[in-house]
Amino acid sequence: MINRYLQSILLAASVSCPMAGISADTQPRKPNLLVILTDDQGRGDYSAFGTRDIRTPHIDRLFREGVGFNNFFANSCVCSPSRAALLTGCHPDRVGVPGVIREPFSPEDSWGWLAREVRLLPEVLKPAGYHSALVGKWHLGTVSPNTPTERGFDFFQGFLADMMDDYWTHRRAKLNFMRRNQEVIDPAGHATDLFTGWACEYLEERARAGGPFFLYLAYNAPHDPVQPPADWLEKVNQREPKLSPKRARLVALIEHLDHGIGKVLDTLDRTGLAANTLVIFTSDNGGLLNAEANNGPWRSGKGHMYEGGLRVPGAARWPGHIQPGSVTDRMTLTMDIFATACAVAGVTPPPGIDGVDFLPALQGEPESRTGREYYFVRREGGANFGGKTIEALRRGDWKLVQDSPFAPLELYNLKADPKETANQALLEPAILKELSAALRQQIQRGGRSPWQATEKR
Repeated sequence: MINRYLQSILLAASVSCPMAGISADTQPRKPNLLVILTDDQGRGDYSAFGTRDIRTPHIDRLFREGVGFNNFFANSCVCSPSRAALLTGCHPDRVGVPGVIREPFSPEDSWGWLAREVRLLPEVLKPAGYHSALVGKWHLGTVSPNTPTERGFDFFQGFLADMMDDYWTHRRAKLNFMRRNQEVIDPAGHATDLFTGWACEYLEERARAGGPFFLYLAYNAPHDPVQPPADWLEKVNQREPKLSPKRARLVALIEHLDHGIGKVLDTLDRTGLAANTLVIFTSDNGGLLNAEANNGPWRSGKGHMYEGGLRVPGAARWPGHIQPGSVTDRMTLTMDIFATACAVAGVTPPPGIDGVDFLPALQGEPESRTGREYYFVRREGGANFGGKTIEALRRGDWKLVQDSPFAPLELYNLKADPKETANQALLEPAILKELSAALRQQIQRGGRSPWQATEKR
């Protein structure tokens, strides 16, 4: 079904040439899609949020020139599940990725396997003429059949695994996971600079080739180890001498990341692509407290089901379609990017996805309330998890939390208590019972999809 954006262009073309109809050269150009995903960036770790010790002019530019999301949430508090949600439009446990994928370097501690039968966003966009590329971190599998070019991407240049042990050597457990498509590569340089350069090269190539594209630019910054280039750290130390060494390193790494995002935005401008490109910016989960991330006023951080682990920055820019400097209170999840990309491209998403199109919010239109539930999950090993899951479920103002598989359920009213300080589980037994039943239903849905490799796959 053609969306409103394409309908408006078709109508304009028919009005300007009513007798001739619409020829091939007057067909509307489908919008390009650029999704920029950072890694462990806290909700408050950019200067447009009001954080005073950090300078991120290019991230701020997206908020200034587009719409900022006051309530953007990752689908999980850790990496792999949120990335699976983005590319499938589904709750991650429904596609076999409830936790962090760590094969092959740590198969005994790997908690996901991307379901082979699920169609990823690049495959869905392909019939509409989209060329798709992933630059940066994949983290949804390191072996066949779960590598990017086997799952629909036309081009991949980046890192297959979960985290780099070093931003300069790009190894994980002494193994090299850097690839160009299926080719093993060993480039020199800081990972952020490499991903930025490769993204700019891709945009330049698409400007020459023509046709719509989907670029998924997934940085691994500011994930630990926190290793900013020395000159960026020196700038921060000179400007903010009172910062702790740990916080200074994180600020420098994010500012260096922001500089790379600026180069990508400049490339869009220079190539003439910016006017027809929807840019969506967010992070895969909240910031790591041990790295002194800023998650705003919310409780906790990465790895936890409290608001600080799930709330992430969110912005979108689309010249001529999004009011500059606007904001939306719409509660949005990572998986909603999938449905929105389909709506913008004019393609029908696969049946049964969980994500909801937020195109109306981008264009400033009111949205009807659907009574939607918000479900978050993480499976993990070790003594603190034992291979079990932690979850959160939100319905209206009420949020049910199980932040440890061995702890009682917690219940919070986020309207009255946004910082999750007053557990209402004993005071509101009826609501606790209702949300607990809803949570069990979500867990049962996710349990239908195996999260380990099987012979069938």
